[in-house]
Amino acid sequence: MRPVIGISAYAERARWGEAWDLPAVLLPRAYADQVADTGGVPVLLPPLSGVDGAVERLDGLLLAGGADIDPGRYGAPTDARTTGVLGARDSAEIDLLEAALARGLPVLGVCRGMQLLNVVRGGTLNQHLPDLVGHHGHRETTGVFGSHPVTVAEFSRTADVLGRTELEVPTYHHQSLAELGEGVAATAWAQDGTVEAIEYTDRFNVLGVQWHPEMGEDPSLFHWLTERASDAGRG
Repeated sequence: MRPVIGISAYAERARWGEAWDLPAVLLPRAYADQVADTGGVPVLLPPLSGVDGAVERLDGLLLAGGADIDPGRYGAPTDARTTGVLGARDSAEIDLLEAALARGLPVLGVCRGMQLLNVVRGGTLNQHLPDLVGHHGHRETTGVFGSHPVTVAEFSRTADVLGRTELEVPTYHHQSLAELGEGVAATAWAQDGTVEAIEYTDRFNVLGVQWHPEMGEDPSLFHWLTERASDAGRG
């Protein structure tokens, strides 16, 4: 049986076809393609109350990228450049994560998803990264993925999954991890010191990356997720 991977989805107004312009549940297709290509069955999870009930039927969870997390979740006032906050999505994804952790499912957090992994453990975020690093290299052009090098800690689970400690990654974000949460370890960094990957120290199957692996050519993180999910499904 192929493992079933739940992917947290967006709730946005969208246009499609010749006439439709309506509120929609959507997700960039690259996430679903990567899960399917590495042996999983992707299932979109809308940001609705009670969606965590689906976790009983999942073998793994992918927390996708997207808009900024409500700074109130980590006890900070909202910066003027923090945008797109949707409390319903924050709540739904936190519920999904807690349910997945309770079941011992593998979890991969991508960009916003990695930030959520930190926030739920009491960590904080930098709300506008250029103020900290002095450049826009993590998101140079609106709507266009850039790239930059990342260094991964030797002997970390992240390095083991990726199979190397130096790589070029697709990037698009303006926020970053600040204070690490309880049981959260940084395992990769950009040249400017920005945290680019994390692991839960008390869980062997929770990883997060600040970059967008779904937009690259390296499927190793998705292979890891589907392989761990296969183990969870057999368990």
